[in-house]
Amino acid sequence: MPATKVYRYSSIDAAGHRAKGTVEAPNEAAAGNLLKQRGETPLELTETGKGLDMEIKIPGLGNRVKLKDLAVFSRQFATMTASGMSLLRSLAILEEQSSSPPLKKALGELRTDVAAGASLSGSMAKHDRIFPRLMIAMVRAGETGGMIDRALEQIADSLEKDTALRGKIKSAMTYPAIVLSFTFVLIAAVLIFIVPIFEAMFANLGGELPAITQFLVDASHNMWWIGPLILTVGITGSIFYKRQMRASEDFRLKVDRIKVKMPVFGSLFRKLAMSRFSRNLGLLLNVGVPVMQALTVVGETTGNEIINVAMKDVQAAVRDGQTMSSALRNHPIFPAMVTQMIEVGEESGQISQMLDKVADFYDREVDSAAESLTASIEPIMVLVMGAVVGGMVICLYLPMFTIYQNIQSN
Repeated sequence: MPATKVYRYSSIDAAGHRAKGTVEAPNEAAAGNLLKQRGETPLELTETGKGLDMEIKIPGLGNRVKLKDLAVFSRQFATMTASGMSLLRSLAILEEQSSSPPLKKALGELRTDVAAGASLSGSMAKHDRIFPRLMIAMVRAGETGGMIDRALEQIADSLEKDTALRGKIKSAMTYPAIVLSFTFVLIAAVLIFIVPIFEAMFANLGGELPAITQFLVDASHNMWWIGPLILTVGITGSIFYKRQMRASEDFRLKVDRIKVKMPVFGSLFRKLAMSRFSRNLGLLLNVGVPVMQALTVVGETTGNEIINVAMKDVQAAVRDGQTMSSALRNHPIFPAMVTQMIEVGEESGQISQMLDKVADFYDREVDSAAESLTASIEPIMVLVMGAVVGGMVICLYLPMFTIYQNIQSN
């Protein structure tokens, strides 16, 4: 009789409830089958007791895969499986030609697990920092329904649209980021190189400096510790923010509530959240993922904690026999158009098609919002930069007028 091993697991049942614990089995495939017999779908299985043999990973370094790489991988994988190629051969080819080291390593481990008898979705769940939960859930549904090639095609479509969407958002943010960076560099250069020259000239001419000019001179003297302090505070704040975003649901909820209420960017964030919600939910329902599980996955993959909280409420309402559309109306982040389209889909039995139409609509809205944002930010950033440069010039030349008046009076 083979020796049993202990596996830590994370699973989800048909009602959408998540569970964690340990299970004893001879191998990983047997552990996964044991969980399935209980009516649970394994999301992650990790053997315990490996001690020093476990791989040491530094969070945030070397374990991320670009969304574009995942989109290319999904499209190629879908094409290969649709042509009748076996999973093992497809994974071997994809591993060989992958240009992303983390993805290449994960594909090698996927191929090994699948060759040992594990399911593709179960193997992907072990690499949840590489493969998004949405992808894992859709692959699992494709395996269950015998349509994995269709699931992979829809995953590829979704990732390609998300890649294009992110590209447009980044392009809208690139200009203000460059201008702000240049402004900070300009301020530092003036304080380090220009202000000391004027200070020496003012000292030779005599007289008392205006308060605003004296402030610039003091800032110039203290740049040796102000610069490192600002850099340290910025790095520390960034690390704290990222850790809090990962660890605290309340913190994420507060941040997302602020984001959707911002005067310029708020509309863009709301439309982006609606696009992802509609697209992800439509994809999951279209490949046969149960509603309760789909709502859980959507809440965790939309990237907005407000929607995640809403999905938990919708789950409870659907469990009590209410419709999804009526439960969504209790959450202001969902526009009336979205809830009405979902209601029509529920009545006609075409909810996934309706969600796809909603997603297409908001994709176009995000495109329009990104273009408008770029057009409106450019003149604002020019004014900000002009005000900063002009203000510093005025501060430096202001003592000239005082000195000139003193010379005239004498």
